[in-house]
Parts: sequence; structure tokens; C-alpha cells
Amino acid sequence: MKTKCLVVDDEPLARDLMRNHIEKLENFEIVAECGDAMKALQALRTHQVDLMFMDIQMPQITGIEFLKTLKHPPKVIITTAYREYAIDGFELDVVDYLLKPITFERFLKSVNKYYQLAQEEIKNVSPVTSGHKNEEEFIYVKENKKVIKVHLNEILYVEGLSEYVQIYTEKKKIITKTSMTNMGDKLPDSSFLRIHKSFIVSLAKIEAFTSTSIEVPGKELPIGRSYKNSVLENLQYKGNGTNG
Repeated sequence: MKTKCLVVDDEPLARDLMRNHIEKLENFEIVAECGDAMKALQALRTHQVDLMFMDIQMPQITGIEFLKTLKHPPKVIITTAYREYAIDGFELDVVDYLLKPITFERFLKSVNKYYQLAQEEIKNVSPVTSGHKNEEEFIYVKENKKVIKVHLNEILYVEGLSEYVQIYTEKKKIITKTSMTNMGDKLPDSSFLRIHKSFIVSLAKIEAFTSTSIEVPGKELPIGRSYKNSVLENLQYKGNGTNG
């Protein structure tokens, strides 16, 4: 199912940019574009909207004032040229705050934030009753000029290489320009473990481990000296929880 998006901005060029960003994502679609809050209100009544990209400085009523009038707003990512509104936005529990001009990389980070929040809400609302839930979880990453969906349950491990990371899945290797810290923020702690400054592993893919290394299918990875205690404690805790 595609994420239904509403773009609200009084500047046509800004709407064009957001449209170009959104159209690069296969699981997103724009249901409406609006130049002011009144038209946005009508769009919310007419369409199902999962995620709203909203400017703050608009005619008649600001985006912040508009948000305060909504009893059941969709998820919101603020897009604005004014940094001073950030606190107001976060007080209204927005997903993210994008400062114009918005690069695709920064936009993609917001999208991944949205997906993490959506997954957490699904887990909190209804218990997992089958083994299919993890298969639905994924992140988007950019490789060259293409945006790729990576299913979390297919990831074996992630390797950091200076300004890039390599994501090794069961089928392929994906190289994306980001830091290990940013990649670690995208991956849930319940399923992934940082074992080295250069490696993050999927807990589900660990086949064996010693005090100095971890084995995943086809690869033995070192445990970093500064990570050793926390890694072993984590793995032993998981093991005891499984056996107990």
C-alpha cells in the first residue's frame, strides 16, 4: 500500500521540488497539492492522507496555526526557510523539520523517520500474531541516482567505508553515501547490533560468536575492542532470554 502524501506550500517552485523528491519513491504518491491552509483543509476532508509536507509561512494562516486547528492531523513534515519555527513544530509532534532548500538526501532521512514512527505505531496498536511482521519493515537508501528499498529481514550486516556504507543482503551489496552513525539510527536496536566502528550486524543472522568475532552467513566479522563488553552482554542476554 502506498503512502498518501499532501504537499502544502504557497510557492510553486517549492511544490515542484517536493513533487520531484516524492516521485522518486515507489511507495509514495501525492493525492493533492495546495497553496494555502484552506485548500489543505479541503484536501484532508476529501482524501486519505498519511503524510503532509507543509510550509509554515503561507497566506491567511500559518502552517503552525493550521496544525493547531486539526483534531486528528496526519503525520507532518514541516518544510520552511525559517529555522526559528523548529521549536513550535516539534511541540506539535511533527515527524521532522526540513530547512529549505531541501536536498534529496535530507528529504530521504525524513522519510525514513516517518517509516520508523509508522512501524512503532503498528507494533504498539496491535500485537504481532504471525511471523510476517518483520518482512514488512524496510528503509530507503540512495545508491548513485536510484532510491532502493531494503527489507530489514534481508540484511546480513553493514560495513562502514569512510563516507560510504555497504549494506550486505542475502542477494546483493548496496553502496550508499552516509555515515555509520546515520545508518545505525535507521536500524532498530531490537534487530541490529553495532559490534565495531565499521560493522553493524543483524541479530537474526548471527550463526556463532566468540569473544573476538561474529559469524554471519559467508563472513566472519571482528568485534571492536571498545564494543566488546556491550556486544557480549547483549548477545548473552539475548541467548538467556531465548533459552529461559
